[in-house]
Amino acid sequence: MDILELKAVTKAFGGIMACKDVSFSIKPGQILGLIGPNGAGKTTMFNLITGVYTPTSGSILFQGQEIAGERPDQVVAKGIARTFQNIRLFRNLSVLDNVCIAVDKHVNYSFGAALFRLPNVLKCEKEVRRQAMEYLEEVGLADKAAARADSLPYGLQRKLEIARALALKPKLLLLDEPAAGMNPEESLDLAKLVRRIHGRYSVTILLIEHHMDVVMELCDNIFVLNFGLKLAEGTAEDIQNNPDVLKAYLGEGYKRVRS
Repeated sequence: MDILELKAVTKAFGGIMACKDVSFSIKPGQILGLIGPNGAGKTTMFNLITGVYTPTSGSILFQGQEIAGERPDQVVAKGIARTFQNIRLFRNLSVLDNVCIAVDKHVNYSFGAALFRLPNVLKCEKEVRRQAMEYLEEVGLADKAAARADSLPYGLQRKLEIARALALKPKLLLLDEPAAGMNPEESLDLAKLVRRIHGRYSVTILLIEHHMDVVMELCDNIFVLNFGLKLAEGTAEDIQNNPDVLKAYLGEGYKRVRS
C-alpha cells in the first residue's frame, strides 16, 4: 500500500487555481522529488498534505486513511513532519531546546506530576535531552547544543530544522527546499545527510528542491508541477530527457547531472 496518495487534488483561492487535479503517490521507503518553477504549486501541495490548507476537492490518503481537512497537529500525530521553505525555529531558544520541544511530544506525564517535579518527570526530562542530543549528533550540531538557534549560520539552521522534524518520529518527512541558499558543496553535503537519515530512520521522504544535483542524487522518482498542473513524472533519467520539462523548467541548455 502507498504511504501517501493524492487523488485529483485541487486548491483554489478565490478565482486563483493554485493546483488542479493533481494525483501522485509515494511508496514506503521512497524519496520522491517534487519540482517545478517558482509559483508552480509545490509548497501549496505541502500545505495541503500537512493540514495548513484544506483541498477544494480531491482526496489525500495517508496509510490508506483520509487526512484532507485535518488540523496540522492531527496530521503530525499520524506520522507526518515537515520543514519549511522559510525557516521556522524558536530563535530565542537554544539549539537543544528546539529539538527537546519535538521530542517532548512523545513523553507522557500528568500536569500534576510536572507541577510538583516528581521523580518520573525528572527522569523523563533527562531522557528527552538524551534523545534530542542524538538527533543533534545525527545532523552534526551536537557541539552547538547550547547556542541560541538564531546564532547559527543559515545552513546550520536548515539542519536544525531537519533534526527537529526527525524528533517527531515521522513515517513521512516533507522537506521544503532544504538546500536553499547553500553553495554547491554545501548542497551536496546536505544530500548526504538526507540519504543517511533516510537509511537510518527508514523514513519516506517527499522533497521540494531547486538544486538539481540534490534532486537527481536523492530521488527515486520525480513529479513535476507547472502552473499547478502535472507536467511530468518519472525517474531522474526520464525527467532530464523530457522536452516539456526542459522547456518549462530545466532549460534547453540543461546539463544532465547523472545518467
